[in-house]
Amino acid sequence: MSLPDSFRTIGGTYIGEFKDKGSKFIGYVFPVDDESDFKLKLKDIKKEHFSAAHVCWAFVCGANKEFEKSSDDREPSGSAGKPILNAINSCNLQYVAVAVVRYFGGKLLGVPGLIHAYHSAAIEAIKTAQVLEKQIFYSVFVEADFTIQHEVIRICKQHQVKFYPDTQNQLQGITFEVSPSKYELLLQALQSRNFTHIVQLRIIYV
Repeated sequence: MSLPDSFRTIGGTYIGEFKDKGSKFIGYVFPVDDESDFKLKLKDIKKEHFSAAHVCWAFVCGANKEFEKSSDDREPSGSAGKPILNAINSCNLQYVAVAVVRYFGGKLLGVPGLIHAYHSAAIEAIKTAQVLEKQIFYSVFVEADFTIQHEVIRICKQHQVKFYPDTQNQLQGITFEVSPSKYELLLQALQSRNFTHIVQLRIIYV
């Protein structure tokens, strides 16, 4: 699956709240790099709310939402984690997690009530967040002796991509940064000029 040219995420930790029949649901939304990063941040939330009845959560990682996970944390199956996950996806966010802390108010809400409450707490938190548009670029190295680098530069300029002279493993060349949608066309243009030593170095999120 090819990457998009950009994705939506958030710029920090934000909090929203929802109440129903005495129960209080506190939603935390925050950016995450991966599952390990998420677990560390979730641990801090659980430590802060050690007396809460439940801390349910969901997160989405990957520019194409390749990795999603959620937990009901002992609430009835499907009543908490999935509604939280649906809230994240309905706002089209990536690399984002939401944890909803529940303080029980003494009255049962039933599964429909829980679904509404957890989804609402997640949405309330997301509504307060600063949404950021992150651009995606491939960083690609093309081997080219100094005497022919001008040809690589000319092709890069034609495709309007950022480039700079570089050295990789003692090889001279040009590194360029290109959006996923332009990558294949630029690759074809370089290969048609017999530039075949091409190495994709990494993916950059800006």
